[in-house]
Amino acid sequence: MSRLTRAHLCACAVVLGLASTPLRAQQPDTALAHSQQRLADIRREREQLQEEMERLRGRVHSLSSELTNIEQQVRVSGRIVGELDLQVQAMGSQIERTTADLIVAEDARAEKRAILEHRLREIYKRGPLYTFQVLIAAESFGDLISRYKYLYLLSRQDRQLVADVEDLRRHVEEQRNDLLNMRTTLANRRDERAEETVRLQSLQRQSAQSLRDYQRQLQRAQQRDQQLARDQAMVNNLLADLERRRLAAEARRTTPAPPSRLRTADLGQLDWPVSGDIVYNFGRQAGPSGTTIRWNGIGIAAPVGTPVRAIAAGTVRLTQQLGTYGLCVVIDHGGGYYSLYCQLSSSDVRLGQSVQRGQQIGRTGGENSDEGPHLHFEIRGNGQAVDPVAWLRRRQ
Repeated sequence: MSRLTRAHLCACAVVLGLASTPLRAQQPDTALAHSQQRLADIRREREQLQEEMERLRGRVHSLSSELTNIEQQVRVSGRIVGELDLQVQAMGSQIERTTADLIVAEDARAEKRAILEHRLREIYKRGPLYTFQVLIAAESFGDLISRYKYLYLLSRQDRQLVADVEDLRRHVEEQRNDLLNMRTTLANRRDERAEETVRLQSLQRQSAQSLRDYQRQLQRAQQRDQQLARDQAMVNNLLADLERRRLAAEARRTTPAPPSRLRTADLGQLDWPVSGDIVYNFGRQAGPSGTTIRWNGIGIAAPVGTPVRAIAAGTVRLTQQLGTYGLCVVIDHGGGYYSLYCQLSSSDVRLGQSVQRGQQIGRTGGENSDEGPHLHFEIRGNGQAVDPVAWLRRRQ
C-alpha cells in the first residue's frame, strides 16, 4: 500500500474513534422521585384533615377536637415544607448536573461539527471523481482491495459522523428544554414553599389561639359543671322538702291518700311533654372540653315558645327560677312521684293549681344555654331520679 493510503487509513481510524465517543447518560434522581411521592401522600393526608375540620364545624363539638385537628395540620404542613426544601435542594443539584452535561454535549457537538466541516471541505477539494482515481491508481489487486476497504471505511465514518452530529444536536436541544423545565419547576417549588411557610405560620397562630380558646372553654365548662352540681343539690333539697311535707300531710290525714297519678303500668305509655330530638340523655354524659356531666333528666330540643304539656295529672308544687335550670315547674303526681319541666320561657300555671294530663303548663326557652333552645325534663320517684325515656312512648 502507498504512503498516502496508509495515512488516510490512520486518519480514518482516529475520526472513527472520535465519532464513536459515547455521551454521558443522565441517571434519574430517585431521591427526588421518592420525595414527590411522599409529598403527594402528605397532601392527601392534609386534605383528609381539612375535610374532618369542615365536618367538625358543621356540628356541635368540643374545641379539643378542633385543637387536635389544627395541631395535626401544623405537623403535616411542617412535613410538606420539609419535603419542598428537599426538592428545592435536589432540583438545584440536578440543574447543576444538567448544566454541566449540556456544556459537555455542546463541546462534543462543536468538535464533531468541526470535523464534519473539515471532511466536507476535503471532499469538495478532491472533486466527484476522487473515488475512481483512487481505485484506478491501484498497483495490484491487493492494493485495489485495500483502497476499496479504505474508501468503504471512510464512507461509513462520514455517515456516522453526520448521524453523531445530528444526535448531538437533538441531545443538546433536549437538555436545554429539560433545563428550562427544571428551572420552571424549581421556581414553582420555591413559590409553593413560600406559600406553605405562610400557611404553616398561620396554622401555628391558629393553634395558639385555639389553645387559648380551649383553655377558656375548659374553665367555663368547669365553672358551669360546678354551678350545675350546686343547682342539682338545690333542686334535690327542694324536692326532698316537698316530699317531707307531703308525707307529713298524709300522716295527719284521717282518710286514705288518693292513689298516685303515675304508676308502673304507665312505663312506656306517657306522651312526650314536647316533641323534639334528645340533646342529652339521662345519666353521665361527656361534656365539653373532656368534662363529665351527670344529668338527672333529659334535654329535648324544641324552638323557643313551643307548648309544654303535663305528662300526667297532678298538682303544681313549684314554679320559679332555679339557677342554671332556668324557669321550672314541678308537678306532684302523688305517691312520691314528681315531674320537672325546666328551661321554660314562660309558665301557664300557678302554685297549688291542679293540672290534667296533656294540659299546657308553659312554653320552652333555653336559647341562652349551651344546648340551645330545649326543655329539661325529669321524673323523680321516691326521692330518686329515674330515666324519663323509660316512661315515655317509644317513637316510631
